[in-house]
Amino acid sequence: MESRPSYSLLSFVFILTSYLLILCRSISIVKRLPGYAGDLPFQLETGYVGVGEKEGVQLFYYFVESTRNAESDPLIFYIPGGPGASALFTLLYEIGPLNFDFDNGPNNITLILNPNAWTQIANIIFVDIPAGTGFSYSETKDGWISSDNILATHAKEFIKKFLVEHPRFLNNPLYIAGISYMGLLVPKITLEIFEGNERGDQPTLNIQVIFYTLKILQQNTPSLMAISEGNLWGYILVSPLTDKFKDINSRLEYAHRMALISDDTYKTAIKYCHGNYMDIDASNSLCANSLRQYEECTSHISFDNILQPFCDDNDPMQYCESDFNAVAATWANSKVVQQAINIRQGTIGKWELRNSTMHYDQGKNDTFCYSYDIFSSFHYHKKLSSKHCRSLIMSGDHDMTFPYVGIEQWIASLDLGVENPWKPFFSDGQVGGYETKYAHNNYSLTFSTVKGAGHLVPYYKPKESMVLIAKWFSSQVYSSDS
Repeated sequence: MESRPSYSLLSFVFILTSYLLILCRSISIVKRLPGYAGDLPFQLETGYVGVGEKEGVQLFYYFVESTRNAESDPLIFYIPGGPGASALFTLLYEIGPLNFDFDNGPNNITLILNPNAWTQIANIIFVDIPAGTGFSYSETKDGWISSDNILATHAKEFIKKFLVEHPRFLNNPLYIAGISYMGLLVPKITLEIFEGNERGDQPTLNIQVIFYTLKILQQNTPSLMAISEGNLWGYILVSPLTDKFKDINSRLEYAHRMALISDDTYKTAIKYCHGNYMDIDASNSLCANSLRQYEECTSHISFDNILQPFCDDNDPMQYCESDFNAVAATWANSKVVQQAINIRQGTIGKWELRNSTMHYDQGKNDTFCYSYDIFSSFHYHKKLSSKHCRSLIMSGDHDMTFPYVGIEQWIASLDLGVENPWKPFFSDGQVGGYETKYAHNNYSLTFSTVKGAGHLVPYYKPKESMVLIAKWFSSQVYSSDS
């Protein structure tokens, strides 16, 4: 007698079908974009993923598939800095497949292909996180309030749910990536995913239902454990903030290395400031005088890139690098653009490149909408050094925001062995920067500086950063037993 599907299985199928219909309404394939002539020569998907209590926080994302081999190339989950920086900056100014063509002026915004796009070698998810960033929003009042720890929790939930919606990417090598302030959060997210896999943590009930049903309906669908484990390989950090004291404190040594302050100023600070160059103690006159000299010598230096002209935002006659950002605001606030990328109308007010209310600055206290509750990520790096994990730390050697000096210091504190000594890497036959590789058992850390780059490494040196990331990916051996 032929067996018939049980009532429970039919219920699962009904739940699955309903869920997938919701997903279909949340995902859009974008074929054309205002400003670009013709169809897009790459696969662009936009959509929302609900996270948090009752999925009240709706995170907007752009997903660009690799133009080389989407089925096997790495999958990067990329979190912009800030916090509160829109993913659109990363997408259109840095590593995405398109750039603004600034030669045509602000009144004729056009998009051109980026010859140095990381999406030539990787699938990349660009996400606006937390709510209040870019096009992401909350359906509840509480959802607009976030913190470092909440952001990390929502990021992990996003990754799981994204893989549920995109099961064909479950076997791709997964990397968690971020820039600047996300140096505090990316190691935490990465570590907690590794630890969850080791515990055998399962996804939420809805995800279990979906994958259990899919496994019954389609024999080749990955197992339930696959979604909880994913295929996490490691993390990528660009110009990371690792410790809110040590990284800022390292600016003094960096300024001396770059000849921005005199030997006398540096030596006096070293001798009398007792290792604290951030806070001026008026009672310690010798230290205070040396730090005032430091301030005098660096107050008109552009910390994001010491080679760039210092820009006074209060001077209307001065054209600042930040003025380029106005192009993104004009483009993203266009109704035609928002229709093209399927933004839910009425969910946000004016789109902003960064949410200044939650954006972190040195010494900034918690705001009404964001708590900066992670001070250092060093202990996450330390724990990750005992995992089967790869990491790439990329820094511009002309970045004074979070200088490479501080990065060198915390890497040294990990007590890793040197696998490859300091040496140059090349781009078009010229030195593009320098790199060294550290290792401990199954953990490896590659630290690279990009010559002439500032804080936003791919923005200042797009070709060199592309060469670097491609070289690093090619050095990874992806196999089932790695």
